[in-house]
Amino acid sequence: MSARRVSVGFTVWLAVLTVLFYAFPQQKLVIWTLIGLSGAAAVVAGTRLHRPRRRLPWYLLAASLVALNTGDAYYNWLVEVAHDPDPFPSYADLIYMSVPVLLAAALLGFMAARTVGRDRNALLEALMVTAALALLAWVYLVAPFVRDSGMTINERVASISGPIGDLVCVAALARLLSTGGRRPVAANLLVLGVLSLLITDCVYAIDLVAGGWQVGGPVDVGWVVFYGAPGLAALQPSMRWLTEPMPRLPGYASRANTLQGAMLLAVSLVGPLVLLEEAIRGDLRDVPLIACVTLLISMLGVLWSTGSRTQFVATLDREFALREAGARLVSATTAAEVGEVVRSTVARLLPAEAPHAVVLTEQAVAAHDEAGEVGDLDREVSPPGRRPWLTAGREVPELSRFEHVLCCPLGAESRMLYLGAAEDRLRLLAGSMEVLASQTGLALARITLTEEVHRAQSEAYFRTLVLHASDVIMIVNSDDTIRYASPSAHTVLDAPDLVGASLETVIDLADRTRFRHMLAQARAGVGRHDGMDFTAVRGDGDRLQIEVDCRDMRDEPTVGGVVLTLRDVTERRKLERELTHQALHDSLTGLANRVLFTDRAQHAAARAGRDGTLVGVLLIDLNGFRMINEALGHTVGDRLLVGVAERLTDVLRPGDTVARLGADEFAALIEDVSHLSELEEIAGRVTTALTAPFTIEGEQVGGVASVGVATTAEARDANELLRQADLALNVAKAAGRGQWRRYQAEVHSALVARLELRAALEQAVSGGHFVLQYQPIVDLLTDEAAGFEALVRWRHPTRGVIPPDQFINLAEETGLIVQIGHWVLEEALRSAERWNRLVPSDRPRYVSVNVSARQFRNPGFMDSVRQVLAESGVPPRALLLEITESLLLRDDEQVWADLAALRQTGVRIAIDDFGTGYSSLSYLRHMPIDVLKIDKSFIDDMVHSRKQRALVSAIVQLADTLDLRVIAEGIEEPVHREMLASMGCPYGQGYLFSRPVNAADIYGWLASRTKAARPA
Repeated sequence: MSARRVSVGFTVWLAVLTVLFYAFPQQKLVIWTLIGLSGAAAVVAGTRLHRPRRRLPWYLLAASLVALNTGDAYYNWLVEVAHDPDPFPSYADLIYMSVPVLLAAALLGFMAARTVGRDRNALLEALMVTAALALLAWVYLVAPFVRDSGMTINERVASISGPIGDLVCVAALARLLSTGGRRPVAANLLVLGVLSLLITDCVYAIDLVAGGWQVGGPVDVGWVVFYGAPGLAALQPSMRWLTEPMPRLPGYASRANTLQGAMLLAVSLVGPLVLLEEAIRGDLRDVPLIACVTLLISMLGVLWSTGSRTQFVATLDREFALREAGARLVSATTAAEVGEVVRSTVARLLPAEAPHAVVLTEQAVAAHDEAGEVGDLDREVSPPGRRPWLTAGREVPELSRFEHVLCCPLGAESRMLYLGAAEDRLRLLAGSMEVLASQTGLALARITLTEEVHRAQSEAYFRTLVLHASDVIMIVNSDDTIRYASPSAHTVLDAPDLVGASLETVIDLADRTRFRHMLAQARAGVGRHDGMDFTAVRGDGDRLQIEVDCRDMRDEPTVGGVVLTLRDVTERRKLERELTHQALHDSLTGLANRVLFTDRAQHAAARAGRDGTLVGVLLIDLNGFRMINEALGHTVGDRLLVGVAERLTDVLRPGDTVARLGADEFAALIEDVSHLSELEEIAGRVTTALTAPFTIEGEQVGGVASVGVATTAEARDANELLRQADLALNVAKAAGRGQWRRYQAEVHSALVARLELRAALEQAVSGGHFVLQYQPIVDLLTDEAAGFEALVRWRHPTRGVIPPDQFINLAEETGLIVQIGHWVLEEALRSAERWNRLVPSDRPRYVSVNVSARQFRNPGFMDSVRQVLAESGVPPRALLLEITESLLLRDDEQVWADLAALRQTGVRIAIDDFGTGYSSLSYLRHMPIDVLKIDKSFIDDMVHSRKQRALVSAIVQLADTLDLRVIAEGIEEPVHREMLASMGCPYGQGYLFSRPVNAADIYGWLASRTKAARPA
């Protein structure tokens, strides 16, 4: 039997009993009992029939009906059977007191089952309504009984218990009605029943006070409605709604919003209206109570407004998130982008700390449960059967760690969106997820449609490509005849019609066997048959290189053959051969490069390890190549490298491999060496061949080289062989220009010592282990000190004082020369200031400081010189900076400008070791210099060599002509001094005058010179 028929039958049954109740007053006790028990029985029957989520509230409701009916039966028995005309108070009143308790518990049970999360506004609404009704109940129902002095205590308690119980029921009902969503028939019937009880109780109390109450009157109809409405509600299928969790979602349009507003307005007017009514009656005894209740309602209203504003902001955030998600979904082009949008939107809708997970699937993995559908019924985004529903987490394997999962269909297709989180979060988000799922379904459908359109366009595009492709596409039958050939065959193979011809006619005779083998492997599905090279024969007889891809597509109904793609790669293969040669050879010299040399060395070393032969490697490094590049330019440097490559090729055996490994580094691989002496003889020939100068553009350019030699007799593999040769090369460089060294055990020790010295040098710079010594520069005519040259020494903690020739090169390599040079400049100027102050002279003595090319080119050198001069207080004329010829030979405008700027400040510039480098007299006329220092090597040979003496004299005369001062270095004998003085050389320095002395000893030296010069 359907629920509708049961409901109609129950309604008719109650109507019949009601008619009989009024028609047969003498039987009203029995009939009234049947009416009450019928309602309770209907509630129990409906509960067992429809199986709501929670049954206890319904059973409590049935118990309240039974309690009311029991009290009525006992009261009627007292009146009818016991003939008590006024049974008040009685045990019936005690039973009546339990009715509102049971009814309120049932309503609160419904409310607890339906509430999701904390709903403060709903509670505030209920409290406001309860406060207003409590005021009305007190003024018009309770107060009259309390103030009636003619009533006993029991009568007063019995009289006021009813209104108070009804007030509790009103509060519970108001809280229940404040939950969101549309109320179905069962809910409305339950509200009707409770309201009928409350109204009837109020009318009963008023009649009782007025003394007009009697059993069997029209008021009893209200209690009949209370008995019947809950029973009829329980018989409705929608009775399950009352125990289903329903989130109160702010911002959703609901027909209850208008009623709530009207209700809150009415509640706020209760206090003033009651006060007005009492004022009209002239009885203002309840003013304090009215004021307190009105104040309470106002405060609750303020809290309600604050909560509503918070909910409104949350609603705006949620709506904005959904709106932004919709915009991003519209612009999404792939399913992955859609998934990312959905996940980020869900993360925004949920609190940051809430654990959750989102899964998008093409097929549903959880069966639809219409009874589990959730969401706001006032906002039906999807039709019934397509709304979100809750299911157990175990139904979705990816979300099995969650107890509940929200299932959201994505449109009309089988795609699904699953969200795992806490149950209350899922119910609160059900409406938003329904909207998001709808947008997501539309986005995925659009993407799918777009992909289908693109696929159709791609197929048409592919057909166009095949017809116009430069590659030849062929379909070959099982007998190797050509069934189809693309139009490009005419251009590539010069064959206008290949259909029906044998495929072998296209392939060169030498490659046909290999070609047939490839076809057989392709048809058998084994081997490699892609990217294979063959020689093809054009129609005009020319040969060309083709790359062939083969696909067996005999099982494809639209093809039914083997598909070949022929690509003309003639020019590509030629270019590849050229690129391979370039990749393995040096572009300047044409020699093998490092890659090819290393590969050949590895093979040679491996072969030597197998057969016991001897293999040697020579690493060759040109001495001073960087200076040649700087002085004469890169063009001359490149031609020198080419000349070195040619000489190496000539001096080595035809089978040896010569390679250029770097800028000025060459290597030679010597295989099949019969004896170690043969390899050493080859190394000697190489150094001898490169010692002879090269004539480039009329200039004699030196190509002296250092050579490191290593053999497989001491190396296990190619890497070790090259490393040992490199170690030997470093030792050869340390031994001097044009030397060769073979790797030996002591070679490694020497290199380690050099590395240790380098590390110690770094510590010396930071630890201040350097000292300055000064060598006087003397006026050869007056024997007075014109100045002092500052000479740096390294005071090593274990090796003692180390001269500069043992560490300056290391300092240049590491760049530490910049820091060392700055310290020398500071210390030298401080010393110059002290000796000119403590031992004054008519002509202030200057200090001469050596400056390396690297230090001079370092950014900030000019500023550091000016700063040190300013800090020391030494006049710029008292500073002489000594530079080398290599700095001047490089055509660098910045160097020239810096030198000119220094001279403008008053600092003088000297050329150190003049005549030992790549001297060019032309720069003396243009460069901003003041002093020439003649190298000691010229002075040593001057006594015994007329040519050397003439050369020194010429330098002195040239300097005098150019208005340059000359300082002769290395004067050790009096004859040197006499000869230089006779030539007109003004200044000199050397052991004849003084060895380098410490700064503290200068004062004694100056004092002794002054005393010696003073007449007796």
